Amino acid sequence: MKIGLALIVCLFSMALHASQRAVTDEGDIVILNDDGTWHFDDPTTVETEEIPTNEQPFVKPDKSSFKLKSTRNNSEVWLDAKKWTFEKSKSNDAAEYSFVLKGKDLYGMFITEQIEIGMESLAQIALENARAGAPNMRVTEKEYRNVNGVSVIYMEMEGTLQGTSFTYLGYYYSNETGTTQFITYTGTSLVKKYKSEIEDFLNGFSIP
Repeated sequence: MKIGLALIVCLFSMALHASQRAVTDEGDIVILNDDGTWHFDDPTTVETEEIPTNEQPFVKPDKSSFKLKSTRNNSEVWLDAKKWTFEKSKSNDAAEYSFVLKGKDLYGMFITEQIEIGMESLAQIALENARAGAPNMRVTEKEYRNVNGVSVIYMEMEGTLQGTSFTYLGYYYSNETGTTQFITYTGTSLVKKYKSEIEDFLNGFSIP
């Protein structure tokens, strides 16, 4: 499973970077291609909905005592370094850090940018970008959460690539210092198995 899922993630990442969606100052969504060209996205593909709010507060676990701070904006994450390994990404990567649950098939990314985007637009862009790699990607859950005193969007996405079903679960946040996508992912059949690890990992997100 480990080799298979790692290959799927690699293929998905390659497809994901083939084109990227962004939001203009006027609120229009545009497609950015690798060759520097761009075009407007079809407005009929943009999903509009009222996102519910989960009133339960989410807080970082006491065991998440190791801090990683973004150099691009003011977001940071706290992890349990006894459970997770991490690696700083190359300077040209969208993700500042990548994570692996030790000896398990659960992965994570800390994706940061300096540009501010509305959180609902950010979540929509994340979905559209994911569909570039897995066209059948769909949202299975989305809500506002209060995480360590900060309002974020929580979103679960499920899709299939190369015959393998996988799930992305993450927090999406934006303020005047930039945007952050703090996500974890694994095979869909493993989400229930890793439920507690996923929750503890994501709830390490904070804004000082």
